[in-house]
Amino acid sequence: MINRRTLGLGAVGVLMAACGPKPQMKFKEYDGPPVTRVELFKEARILRLISGKSLVKQYDVELGFAPVGHKEQEGDGKTPVGAYLLDRRNPNSRFHLSVGVSYPNRDDIARAEAMGVKPGGDIFIHGTPQNYLGQSDWTWGCIAVTNDEIEDIYAMVKNGTPIYIYN
Repeated sequence: MINRRTLGLGAVGVLMAACGPKPQMKFKEYDGPPVTRVELFKEARILRLISGKSLVKQYDVELGFAPVGHKEQEGDGKTPVGAYLLDRRNPNSRFHLSVGVSYPNRDDIARAEAMGVKPGGDIFIHGTPQNYLGQSDWTWGCIAVTNDEIEDIYAMVKNGTPIYIYN
């Protein structure tokens, strides 16, 4: 049988839990101007979200482990260069959240075939894994931001938004 003291302590615990900090939700809402373009400047390690001609937000990024130049083949550690679309999203990414880049395009596939290699794929803008150690340029060709930043980006960009990636 439950006594009054146990019941009272349980009630206090429930109240304290209700008054404590709310758990962080990874799905944010965005009600600002629509992001119409995303630009990545690889050498500067900067990702910009643009609405029309106005800068909405800018982020520092980490890239692939061999970021210089255009991605030519699977496993080369390069982040592609060119015009693509943000074409998919993964709410269950092992990198917190992720937004997909439409690499490879027809030109990328043709270039890889001419070299006799696979072009690779699965290029994303994403957050960091749980065991992230703060390394520089650690991805396999993706664009990495902090988990808080990918939550913003995930809310701000829509599928079909163009992304322009420059060296």
